[in-house]
Amino acid sequence: MWQLGDQSLTSRLLIGSAQYPSPAIMVEAIRASRAEVVTVALRRQRPDEDAGRQFWNLIRETGLRVLPNTAGCRTAREAVTMARMARELFETNWIKLEVIGDDYTLQPDTWQLVEAARTLVADGFEVLPYTTEDLVVARGLVEAGCRVLMPWAAPIGSGQGPLNPYALRTLRDRYPEIPLICDAGLGRPSHAATVMEMGFDGVLINSAVASADDPVAMARAFAAAVDAGRTAYEAGLMTAREMATPSTPVPGTPFWHSDLGAR
Repeated sequence: MWQLGDQSLTSRLLIGSAQYPSPAIMVEAIRASRAEVVTVALRRQRPDEDAGRQFWNLIRETGLRVLPNTAGCRTAREAVTMARMARELFETNWIKLEVIGDDYTLQPDTWQLVEAARTLVADGFEVLPYTTEDLVVARGLVEAGCRVLMPWAAPIGSGQGPLNPYALRTLRDRYPEIPLICDAGLGRPSHAATVMEMGFDGVLINSAVASADDPVAMARAFAAAVDAGRTAYEAGLMTAREMATPSTPVPGTPFWHSDLGAR
């Protein structure tokens, strides 16, 4: 078990609900992932409209904790307004805060992000901010009252995996008590295992699962990778060495070993 905000969770994989080939495949993939938290974009699916109501019913049937997000917002004011709408419509004070600053990379506008986070925390929200791997921005978000950070590994939907492992490890080392969820840019299960081996508390996956030829199988693969990465981290990873070190002790080597090596 681990703690995310006011919730105790078993799964360390969070999953998105966008871009699946069909609603039925979405539900099956979400269940296969064994996730306990699913993200929903308010701008994309409004539960107070007919199409959105059907989508919302499917999400509710999964029994997962809903994490609305402010995807598509460009300013702090817009994000705050959307978060307040999400709280009313989805009946949750959780919000995945996104404030996009660049249309090409979808990189967060970090100034607007911190401003929005400060306002929403003061308004009683549990804010999970989508941010970069920048340490100074992380400090600003923590000082604003965020109890969780969601740094990207690479641009959203790029599937490139961790582009700056050093910065991600630095975040983990600097904030050992803050839950860190790697969000965006993970394209393969091995990418998820890598960040979990760094000590991240969880990962959020969407595009890599939804765009797969078999989203359900890919969801299972990511679930297994997250479990493997966390288990490896807790077990204690081997330290990399510059030189080879024999796994078989040298003392007691049979006398014929040197003869074979000379031939």
